Amino acid sequence: MKHFAEELEELRNRLLEMAGLVESAVYRSVAAVVEKDAEQAHQVLKNEARINQMEIENDELTTRLLATQQPMAADMRFLTAALKINNDLERMGDLAVTIVERGLALMKEPVISPAIDIPRMAKLTESMIRRSLDAFVRSDAEMARSVLLADDAVDNLRDAIYDELIEYMQQAPENVRPGVNLMFVTRNLERLADHSTNIAEDVLFLVQGVDVRHHAEVRN
Repeated sequence: MKHFAEELEELRNRLLEMAGLVESAVYRSVAAVVEKDAEQAHQVLKNEARINQMEIENDELTTRLLATQQPMAADMRFLTAALKINNDLERMGDLAVTIVERGLALMKEPVISPAIDIPRMAKLTESMIRRSLDAFVRSDAEMARSVLLADDAVDNLRDAIYDELIEYMQQAPENVRPGVNLMFVTRNLERLADHSTNIAEDVLFLVQGVDVRHHAEVRN
């Protein structure tokens, strides 16, 4: 039988492996939209089952450790955070698939002429994802706080892109379908950023034992 510390390390490594798959899925999903890259899109769809299976296995392992080991203090915080992070990662994988589905639909449409700033929003969102996961790996509270501070910038970009897309769709009926698809892509990028902030909040709980979900001063 494995020692409790070994099982905790196994769980940490499994979460990191899952995080790598999710980060790759998000990157590929954006490439599918921005570069009209069908190969990247199909790779995301191919890896979805693995992410879902890891979510189930991680959940089972975490639940078993909570039930059988009766952890205290830091170990309890780690397992509680692991459950939340595991769920956020699975949802992020689902969002990458949703972006891919919109990307595949957009491949049939002409390139949109306005300078829609989705690539910039995608880069900022990907940076938030990467930093939230790095904060978890390093138990870095300051890096986690930097993710929370970036959330407002993503929201501002979302609003600007929405305004531009609405103007674009008003120009001609044939612009409506690609415009709506890009609105969904934008919305899902925002949701990915939200999940990144969830992970950052879990890191702060893990490292400092504080719940910052409704504490606005963290972003000030």
